[in-house]
Amino acid sequence: LVKDSLATNVMDFSTLTALQNMLSGPAEELDDDFRSGEGSSGSGSGAMFANPGAIGPKKTAKATVVAPPPPKPKTKDIWEDEEVDAAPAEDVTDTRARPDHEILYKQAVSSEDMYLGMSGRDPSSASCEDMVVRITLPGASASELQLDVTDEILDLRTKQYRLHLPLPRRVDGKNGRAQWDSKTQKLSVTLAIRPTFPFA
Repeated sequence: LVKDSLATNVMDFSTLTALQNMLSGPAEELDDDFRSGEGSSGSGSGAMFANPGAIGPKKTAKATVVAPPPPKPKTKDIWEDEEVDAAPAEDVTDTRARPDHEILYKQAVSSEDMYLGMSGRDPSSASCEDMVVRITLPGASASELQLDVTDEILDLRTKQYRLHLPLPRRVDGKNGRAQWDSKTQKLSVTLAIRPTFPFA
């Protein structure tokens, strides 16, 4: 019984060779040390190939050829099309007068800012929260004003005037307020300035 159990537990030489080839690849890739039995400690190339990915026939990677992008036509443009924000351009054929306007900045100042200087703010426009655009429109009425504001453009149209104004700072174009003063015939548009982070 002892001899029969030993015979069934011990693999023959051909089975060991087949297992060795399965784990390490073809015999020509193994070095002489591993073939002679000295590479079983991990120093031979057989130990290098002994991983689950090496079991079975070797798979050859198919080379995929990626076509290069078509060359762009040579132009004298400084910027690419995707680098320029699409904004409506001013209509040069419009003969309506351009009204007088001024841009002011509003800043919420507290006693800490005035006397202690703890907030780190300064009087520059970089520390302001709102931008106010005041437009003088003599002879106009509130019913004929057409105002369109985006984050970068203010566009005002009346029967006599047309103002297409690129704003110096990005604003929240959806949340602004406009006030018409019939005595002075001035339109005041208050827009919240979007904060800019210098290190972002």
